[in-house]
Amino acid sequence: MSNQLDAIAPLREFVIEMTNLVSCESAEQDLIAKGSILLKTLIQSDSWLPEFCTIPHPEFYQQFLLHADPLGRFSVVSFVWGPGQKTPIHDHCIWGLIGMLRGMEQGQRYKRLSTGELVTDGPQTVLRQGDIESVSPTIGDIHVVSNAIPDKTSISIHVYGANIGAVKRHTYDPVTGMPKSFVSGYSSQQVPNLWDRSAEMRASLN
Repeated sequence: MSNQLDAIAPLREFVIEMTNLVSCESAEQDLIAKGSILLKTLIQSDSWLPEFCTIPHPEFYQQFLLHADPLGRFSVVSFVWGPGQKTPIHDHCIWGLIGMLRGMEQGQRYKRLSTGELVTDGPQTVLRQGDIESVSPTIGDIHVVSNAIPDKTSISIHVYGANIGAVKRHTYDPVTGMPKSFVSGYSSQQVPNLWDRSAEMRASLN
């Protein structure tokens, strides 16, 4: 099967493997550990990512849905960062994996004290192509992320333990630490078709 006929095959295989994983594992630590191995394989190449999931917006980072499990057990998202773009301080309320596909990402974790104040939690980190990071309410869930390259687009692939675009979560005021609820949604209504294998089957007829 040539890449030209089925370039999206690595993403499809990843989705199949993640579906198998969430079907037999429920412990967060196992999902993060085993999911990280699967994601590490996926991000070794970027040739599978559909072109429309790589386009930055001139003002805002983009969040393109690549797949949502029909039972809501996980989702896969392409985050596209234009030069200088960053998130607000935010949480996820579920486990998540971040894999760097192109470029670099800079992150800073935070923790919220009993007083409600936000303080930094460890040093800033930089993800380079092939690196993996994990988040969850049990291991650290509040952070801010930005494109670490000032003049180029960066892209990361995220896997979350729910349909992340429909999860109620929070941004945080950097001064007061006060949370504000939000639901992110997605940047496009278009979703890659992982399951059309007609080109492969037609080629087998020749």
